[in-house]
Amino acid sequence: MRNAPYPRDEMRLVLGAGFATILERHLEAATPADLLVWGLAGLVQLDPTLRVARTARDVTLFAGDRRVLARPVPASAATEGPSAAGGAAADTLTLFQQAAWSASPALRSAGAPRLIAATFEAVFVHLDPFSRYVTPEEAQAARERRIGEAGLGLRLAPPRSGNGAVIVALNPDGPAAAAGLRLGDRVLAIDGVALRRRDAGVAAGLLEGPAGSAVSLLVEAERRRREVTIIRSLPIGSPVAAERIDDVLVLRIPSFTAQTERQVSAAVLTALADRPPRAILLDLRGNRGGLLSQAAAVADVFLGDGEAFRTIGRHPDASRIYATGRPDLAEGLPLVVLVDGRTASSAEILAASLGDRGRAAVLGTGTTGKGLVQLVVPLPDGGELLMSWSRLVMPAGWPLQGLGVLPGLCTAGGPEDAARALAALRAGARPMGPAQTRQRSLRHPVPLSEVEAIRALCPAGDAREGDVALARALAMDGLALAAALAR
Repeated sequence: MRNAPYPRDEMRLVLGAGFATILERHLEAATPADLLVWGLAGLVQLDPTLRVARTARDVTLFAGDRRVLARPVPASAATEGPSAAGGAAADTLTLFQQAAWSASPALRSAGAPRLIAATFEAVFVHLDPFSRYVTPEEAQAARERRIGEAGLGLRLAPPRSGNGAVIVALNPDGPAAAAGLRLGDRVLAIDGVALRRRDAGVAAGLLEGPAGSAVSLLVEAERRRREVTIIRSLPIGSPVAAERIDDVLVLRIPSFTAQTERQVSAAVLTALADRPPRAILLDLRGNRGGLLSQAAAVADVFLGDGEAFRTIGRHPDASRIYATGRPDLAEGLPLVVLVDGRTASSAEILAASLGDRGRAAVLGTGTTGKGLVQLVVPLPDGGELLMSWSRLVMPAGWPLQGLGVLPGLCTAGGPEDAARALAALRAGARPMGPAQTRQRSLRHPVPLSEVEAIRALCPAGDAREGDVALARALAMDGLALAAALAR
């Protein structure tokens, strides 16, 4: 490894593909020159004796005081597409890497895979906090975890020898078990496509599909082969917990999976048909997110016509409007959403959407503030780029990223402060009203100083034992509930 030659062709292929995608699709604009200089910082991370200097015209690499290589700063023509521009930046960067490889034992010791990772890490430091490079090993493990999560109730893993994939986990109540499959059975082909050893990525893609669709597996067990057809079903995921506390329905949503909207709808309709509650509490505390489409679908359970939220990015496919349109299944029952510092992504999107539209009051602490949407981009080395390509904008127009959701009743100061805030709301005052109005007036880009000032008004914190009782009290008081709504 220490004396291996620098694999320039392979490096150029991986870096060129990644750079082209960044130039075309990343949320933030960059130039080929940016990618070159940022990528060179990855060399310095692996060997601090290396140094990069840039002028308006040239980029120079030094090893100690010795100049190793200098090249002109790449410029991209107005008519040049992202593929050509990314390839040109990769061409120049790999020239520098090849020269550094010869001059640096530390770089050769780190190896090409670590150099690829360091390059993308150095680039993404300048772009956003959520984009990252996923190594081939991590990507393979993620693909293997995804196998069987398409509603088949099984999980596959590469065999120790031979082709195909082996069933290593089986849901006894799932479709695969019902079709007679067993642990240790070998799947040789999926829908007629033969599986080679360690072909987990191919298997994952072939197994995925919509609920209700069929997939055909060629299975080998005890040296006998047979064709098995399985109908995909919705994966169970993390169930929504519905609990009746006196006259209030509490719905705890741990994450947003393929069934979340169905479970929420069923719980609401069941409660209304049985003994209608006087209010509904949506508990999103500790919910780290999940499927963005399900956040929109759950918002649609409680909202009429209008916009739930939108995504905005540089690439045309990144910009979308998520709208609601069906009648409120809860028939206008008072609604309070509970959040905390661990409420993130799709969960805080739902809270913000219901709050902005005036449908629900939010209670708790400031939330995480993850308002960027990631795209998974496969690379030629088997790795992936998890890349931010759009930002979330709430119905009132403010960006979620960094800011998080401000509750109308803040519990960050402890039980006594929260009790005083509830008393103020009951009197028609709005302790968090000015802060909510200030947040809703913000537009991208929001200065960091303003982000910090907004978040300081109700800092992110842990869920508190008395939050549900406090939320029930808020929901049952019409004046307090109206005062807690964002405006």
